[in-house]
Amino acid sequence: MSEERNVIPMILTGIASIVGTVVVLWYYGYLHFAKEQDALLLSDFTMLKTVAGEDYKVSLKPANQVAQCIDGVLVLFDTQQKGLTGVLVDNKKQAVRCLGQETPQAPQQ
Repeated sequence: MSEERNVIPMILTGIASIVGTVVVLWYYGYLHFAKEQDALLLSDFTMLKTVAGEDYKVSLKPANQVAQCIDGVLVLFDTQQKGLTGVLVDNKKQAVRCLGQETPQAPQQ
């Protein structure tokens, strides 16, 4: 008994299942399609080193980002693009750490 099956409905069902899964994950927020304008590059930021006795100038107008210490990691929130958040990292993709409201101290050896 040689029975030939039509595989086209099975293929269409598989494709529809994948598309349906992606749509449901996106709808509930488990999947986010990032756009290029959503990213902030580390090169957009510069650290000003403070030296005792020297003056430095900064703009009175605040930046569009606000930083907050969450679980010991510095997280940036964008005030113009709602929902855009990110972790500040260095060029080696290591997260910039913070110690709450305290001034960070040099590690003890």
